[in-house]
Amino acid sequence: MSVPDLGLTPGARTWFGMESHRWRTLKKQLPNGLFIVPFMVAFFLFTVYPVFFGAYMSLHEWDILSKNPPFIGLGNFAELMRDDLWWLTLRQTLQYAAQTVLVTVSLALGAAIIASQDFPLRGLSRVIFYFPVTLSVAVVSLAWQSILDTDYGLLNYGLGFLGIPGLRWLREPGLMLPSLTLAALWGSFGFPMLIFLAGLTDIPPHLYDAAKVDGANAWQTFWKITLPLLRPVMLFVLVMQFISRLQEFGLPYIMVGVSHMFTGASGFHHWTVIVYLYQTAWHWYRMGYGAAMAFALASVIIVVTLIQFRLLGRRLQY
Repeated sequence: MSVPDLGLTPGARTWFGMESHRWRTLKKQLPNGLFIVPFMVAFFLFTVYPVFFGAYMSLHEWDILSKNPPFIGLGNFAELMRDDLWWLTLRQTLQYAAQTVLVTVSLALGAAIIASQDFPLRGLSRVIFYFPVTLSVAVVSLAWQSILDTDYGLLNYGLGFLGIPGLRWLREPGLMLPSLTLAALWGSFGFPMLIFLAGLTDIPPHLYDAAKVDGANAWQTFWKITLPLLRPVMLFVLVMQFISRLQEFGLPYIMVGVSHMFTGASGFHHWTVIVYLYQTAWHWYRMGYGAAMAFALASVIIVVTLIQFRLLGRRLQY
C-alpha cells in the first residue's frame, strides 16, 4: 500500500512508509508473541517477584507472625559474617560439592568413554548408567539410607560377612559427608555421562586417525585430543554440577532423618547451607535471616561459576 502524498517531502513519505511497514509486521507477528505470555507470567510470578521480595525480606527482621517487621538494613548480613554455624555449613557445603563433583565428573567421563565404544550390549550399558537419574531424590535417599543403616544396612552386613566391624555411616561425623557423596554420586552421574557421550560423538574421527598414524597411544590420544576438545562440555558439566551440589538439601534431610537432623543427635556435621537455611527460616521462623543466607549462598555460587569460566572458558580450535 502506497503512502498518500499529502504534500509531504520525499523524506517524510519514506519515514511514514517505513513506520507503516513496521506496524504491519508487528500485527503479523503479534499472535506468535502471545504464545510466550503464559511463560512470562509464570517467570515473573515464581522467579522475578520472589527474588525481589527475598531481597526486601533480607533487609528486615522478618518472621512469620510479624505484621510490620522492623527495617534493619544490612543487619542480617552483618550477623551472618559473625555466625560460626554459617561458616561451618559453608565449609562443609564447599567440601561436599568439591569431592562430589570431582568424583562424579571423573566417573561420568570414564563411563561415557566406555559407552561410546562398539561392543555387545552397548545400549544396555547406557541404560544402566543413566537409570539412577530417573529416580527422585527421595527414592535415592531412602535406598542409600537402607544400605548404610548401622544395624540393618546391606553394607555393614557385607562387612560383617568379611569379618570387618560395621560402621556408623550416617552417625559418625567423619563418615557423614562421604556417605552423602556416595549416594549423590550414584544418583546423579548418569546425566553428565550423557552430556560427555554427546561431546565425544562430536569430536571429528579423523583426529583420532591422524593420532594413530603418528603412533600416539590411547593415553596420549585422551590427553592431547579428547580432553582438550571436551573443554566446553566439561565447563557445562562442572558449572551445572557445582550449582546443584551447593544447593543440596534432599539427601542430608532424608538420609540422616528428621529426628536426628534438628535434635543435635548427629551434630551439625551433615548440615549444608540449605539445611541451615531451612532450619533458620522454618524452625526458628527467622525469614529475614534465611533470605540473607540465600543471597550469600547465591554470591558464593556466582564466584565459583566465574572461577570455572575463567579456568575453562577458553575455546580450542584444532
